[in-house]
Amino acid sequence: MLTKRLIACFDIVKDRVTKATNFMNNIDVADAVSLAKKTYLDQIDEIIFYDIKASVEKRKIDLAMVRRVAREIFIPFTVGGGIKNLQDMHDVLLAGAEKVSVDSMAVRNPTIIQEGANAFGRQCMVLSMQVKKTTEAKFPSGYEVMLDGGRVPTGLDAQKWAKRGEELGAGEIVVNSIDRDGTHIGYDLKITKAIADLVSVPVVASGGAGNIGHLEKLFQQTRVSAAIISSMLYSPRLEKNFSVAEVKEKLLQSKVLVRPYF
Repeated sequence: MLTKRLIACFDIVKDRVTKATNFMNNIDVADAVSLAKKTYLDQIDEIIFYDIKASVEKRKIDLAMVRRVAREIFIPFTVGGGIKNLQDMHDVLLAGAEKVSVDSMAVRNPTIIQEGANAFGRQCMVLSMQVKKTTEAKFPSGYEVMLDGGRVPTGLDAQKWAKRGEELGAGEIVVNSIDRDGTHIGYDLKITKAIADLVSVPVVASGGAGNIGHLEKLFQQTRVSAAIISSMLYSPRLEKNFSVAEVKEKLLQSKVLVRPYF
């Protein structure tokens, strides 16, 4: 049986890690490279970097920052933000990333997923989805895909888009719950489970983690392969931050198979 992965996800603005609530009101946390190195040394399984302003500001991702991070960490490293074409993907991978994450651009130009998978292998292609709960009947899953930090509705049903992304060649899907982001009240198990049950590629849950119990419920009640635990590690909005060792030890005690801490 494969171990469940724990992932730290950093939202980057000008070389700084920031933290938001519901994709808004970002607050400054730390220097990006320093926090990446600290989290790597704390034995996190993977790290994701999102240059969250790149798409909105219509610029390329900060490759110099990617290179600086890649020199400090030696675990799977995913990078997203401002990825518009194959050349952008090539540049990010050459700078040291192992996987490329596409989000808003994938909705606007779905063939970018297929092109990336054909050029670099589907294991390199991550489809990141921003999903928001809705009561509109035209969304069978009850969730709509959003763009540009949750500001732009797409009219796409979350489950249908996840399946389409898999068909186009995404090797992994990250489900970012806008409603739970930064709230520390637990993952949105409904949509996460629905997507994990629908697709055959690994699914990563994101948004809402505030304590280890949230992770236990996620891994026990859904088929997800990994969870993003950023707030638990470094959010100044939490009364207590956890170390990776604490998280892994408690999960192992709860019979959740994770990579042990050494």
